[in-house]
Order: sequence, then structure tokens, then C-alpha cells
Amino acid sequence: MQFCRVRSVAEAVDELSRWGTEGRILAGGTDVVPAHLRGELSPAALIDISGIDGLQGISEVGGVTSIGALVTLRRLAVASLVQLRHPALAEAAASVGAWQTQTVATLGGNICSAAATADTLPALLVADAQLMLVSKSGRRRVSLEEFLEGPGATTLRPTELLRAVEVEPLGERSSEGYLKVGRRSAMDLAVVGLALRLSVTPSGLISGARIALCGGARAAHRVPVAESVLLGSQLSGDTDVFGAAGEELARAAGPAVSPESHYRRRVLRGLFDRLARRCTAQIPGASG
Repeated sequence: MQFCRVRSVAEAVDELSRWGTEGRILAGGTDVVPAHLRGELSPAALIDISGIDGLQGISEVGGVTSIGALVTLRRLAVASLVQLRHPALAEAAASVGAWQTQTVATLGGNICSAAATADTLPALLVADAQLMLVSKSGRRRVSLEEFLEGPGATTLRPTELLRAVEVEPLGERSSEGYLKVGRRSAMDLAVVGLALRLSVTPSGLISGARIALCGGARAAHRVPVAESVLLGSQLSGDTDVFGAAGEELARAAGPAVSPESHYRRRVLRGLFDRLARRCTAQIPGASG
């Protein structure tokens, strides 16, 4: 196996073009290295992009937040800009493993691995994340929803590099958050991870709702059927709108065909109610 260390995006895409399906990007290495040691991954070349400074920034560009693919999960968890504009992403990043893992694991790696348990993906989905991909033939912009095809499967082409992620910040009278349940502790992989972004009018009407899940047999995904239950609902009414949305979430999680999937369905209702009430409490004048 050949090891290729690159110092620029141009060098990276040159190597990707050269090796094609035989090449593999190496960033933080928290997924690639263990897979290689287990014999599950044997590329002809590892292309180390960890030294590319241009992929390590967090900035506000044209009203959206741009995050470089090499930004670590630890930096996402503590960066003031992310905590203020994207609290669900900060919470999701902080929930991944121990701080040692967060210090080296990158956002780009978390996205491109597309693991069913990847904590950052639900938080990115509720922020309408757009991925900036680059290759020798040009640039491509794709939504995260379109990018994720299934657990471990994406639309990333062998010659493409994920350069940055653009995410939509919270608007006025909006709140968001991320909660997960693991098998034993926050350091575990998520049995279920839940992200919610909620917008409420001054009169208590839910004007915006985005819900995304990870965990289980599917890749991270939005849950439109539960979002539709919330949209247009009045928080001050007698109807238990959060309970109804929680039921839809449980159904969307799939049939209880195993003890773990049965547990996932049961825990989702309470997890959603807790997160939804926390979000509404953070919006001035909202109640639920």
C-alpha cells in the first residue's frame, strides 16, 4: 500500500484522479485505521489530507455557516459560533466517544463514513446541510439528504473530495437540540439519536419543524410524517402535539422485530418529548 501525503486540495484531487477506486482518503483516521487493521479495508493508496489548512476553517459566508471537512468534532463542540448558530451540531459532536476521539475525528469523516450511528448527521440534516464536493473535473454541490444512500453508502464519487459543509443557522424564534441514547453511556454508539429544529410564532403556532434520526438499520434521515404533525399546531391548545409526533416517530423507526428495535421505538417517544419541550422553553413566549 502506498501512502500519499498531500498539502493542498489540488494535490488531493490529483491523487484521487490517479488512484480512483483504489485510493482512500485518510483524515482523522478513526474509521479508516481500525477498518484496515481488521482487514476490512485494503486500498492500494492512502491519501492523507490532514495537512490541508484550507479545510480546517469555520466561518460565516453569505448568511450560512461554512465548515471545512477537516474541522474536528472537538472543535465543533466548543466553537462559540457553532454553539450559538448550530447548538444541535455542537451537542452531537460532544456526544461522540471520548474527548480523545473527538480531538482527531473530523466532520468530513463522520459524513463520508455514513454510519447509521453517526451523531452529527441528524444535526446536519435539520440544518439543511449542503456539501461542497470537488474533483479534477469541477465542483458539485449536493444536499446531505441526497448524499446519503444508506448505511455506509453515499453518492460520493471515487475521484471527489468533500471540501466543506454549509449549514443554515437558526432563525428568530427558533431553537434546536440533539439527544441520544446509547447502550451504557454517552461514549457508546447511538441506539437512537434525535435532532430537532423548531420555530414558533409569538402566538404559539409551530411555523417550522425539522426532525432527523440516526441509529438502527437505516442511514440518518429526516422524518417528514412527524414534522407534518407539528407544523401549524398550536402549543397552547389542549392537544398533545408532542405526543402525537412522538408516536409517528416511533412508527417511522420501523417494526419492533428485535429487542433493540423494540427498545428504540419505545425510547423515541420520551426522547422526543424531552427534546421538544426543551426547545420550546428556549424560545421566548413559547409554551408547550
